[in-house]
Amino acid sequence: MTKVQESSEVVDEGRAAAGAKIWVTLKGLPLSIRLEWPFHQSTSGADFFVLHGDIRLEGSEGLHAPVAVNLSQTVREVMPSMEPKDAEAPVINALRKEVDRRQIEFVKSGKLLPVPFSSRHYDFKRKQWVFGKATDEVMAEFVERKVYWRTKLGASESRSESKSESKSPSSREEREKDGAPASSGTRVWIGDPTEAQYLQTTPAHLIEVAARLVAAQGLLRIDGEWAEATPGLMLQAERFEGTRRAAVEELERKHAFERG
Repeated sequence: MTKVQESSEVVDEGRAAAGAKIWVTLKGLPLSIRLEWPFHQSTSGADFFVLHGDIRLEGSEGLHAPVAVNLSQTVREVMPSMEPKDAEAPVINALRKEVDRRQIEFVKSGKLLPVPFSSRHYDFKRKQWVFGKATDEVMAEFVERKVYWRTKLGASESRSESKSESKSPSSREEREKDGAPASSGTRVWIGDPTEAQYLQTTPAHLIEVAARLVAAQGLLRIDGEWAEATPGLMLQAERFEGTRRAAVEELERKHAFERG
């Protein structure tokens, strides 16, 4: 099997578990995002395509934001297709970026919020999606939050061994001795290309940062593209919960001010 085939199979495995994913923002908010595929032509006569969805703020009492992602014709022309395999990652990242920018309000019952999916998120010169370049320190903090929230909320991305792990030690004791995640734990895909795109880096660099700045502190066990939280990470719950509370309060203040 070639390295390209192995990489493709790992990506496919990660995507297959996407329904259980928690998407963490740079502000530290854990979100679950449901998208109602496919995109469809706007019924208002406007020259754009629409994808409905719902963003749920995890850890809250039912707060969510129903959204209508409006894909501009300009961006549509640079996309290979409007199918999930080509559009899901940039759509999720565009929604996260709007949450980072405090443009999305989470309520218990609210109206459909139009969200532009436009050329603002695409660099035509370099032909790539752009959501803001993160520093290594920001990436490390992002990985900590990602693994913490996925672990706390039980959003394991896979309970079975991926093909890339076929040469790993077979017993739990051997795997733990080598510092690799035991297969019965909550495994988090830190090599997810969607996350790398959000941070404007590569999956390989994101994994390297996780190993150098997070696992080296005893907070993660890493096995290939997967990670598992250590007790040391989970004992820092108040830090992650405090960050989430502060981000929610900041959002609420902003939208309360706008309402007058």
